[in-house]
Amino acid sequence: MTGANVFSSKGGLAYTELRRRITSGELAPGSRLPQYELAEEMGMSITPLREAIRRLASEDWVVMDTHRDVRVAPMSATEARELLEARFSLEPSATELAALRRTERDIAAMRAAADELLPVTRTWGEEAIAAHRAFHRAIYAASHNSVMTRLLDDLWDKADRYRRIGLELPAGAEPRTLDLNQHHEILELVAVGDGAAAAGLVRSHIRNSLGAVVTDTLEGRERAYHPIAGRSA
Repeated sequence: MTGANVFSSKGGLAYTELRRRITSGELAPGSRLPQYELAEEMGMSITPLREAIRRLASEDWVVMDTHRDVRVAPMSATEARELLEARFSLEPSATELAALRRTERDIAAMRAAADELLPVTRTWGEEAIAAHRAFHRAIYAASHNSVMTRLLDDLWDKADRYRRIGLELPAGAEPRTLDLNQHHEILELVAVGDGAAAAGLVRSHIRNSLGAVVTDTLEGRERAYHPIAGRSA
């Protein structure tokens, strides 16, 4: 293996590990990445680590300043809204395709994922987020559209950071039981091949999702910090 390939291989490992830490919240939004410490911890030189950081920066996971400081990308109401809009555009289409293309194996995978679902609340925490993600992935993977699946995987990676904010919201703002029940309704519509109805229910599901609650909350907070010009604070 050439030197360039070694760096590329280690860079890929560093990219995967750093992205995992960011998506899990282990590396908090806005936190500084201690590059030399991370390289030593991962058993590599600084070169492949910086290769990984450049890749993460190109995907907006981290931000780099002129002094070579690197920080985890901050979270904002704007990004939360954009992620919600992207999901609203892509996921109903993927669900409709799933209803047309699902196999018996796909249906079995969806049912197995549905059996693991929990309410996404503070009570269940990370376990519920993981189960929620696995269920939706089983649905859109059944579309058998690799491009759409990859786009949705990336979208959910970023959106999961915002769902974790939802776990911190007051009890009254937590997702309702309706949200959990809709997963099973979506599954049955996909299983019987009713793509139009499944896509319509997914749109309603997204409108009432934890992501939507968090987006509204963040937008409210930003309005409170930045009142309309001319209006007294």
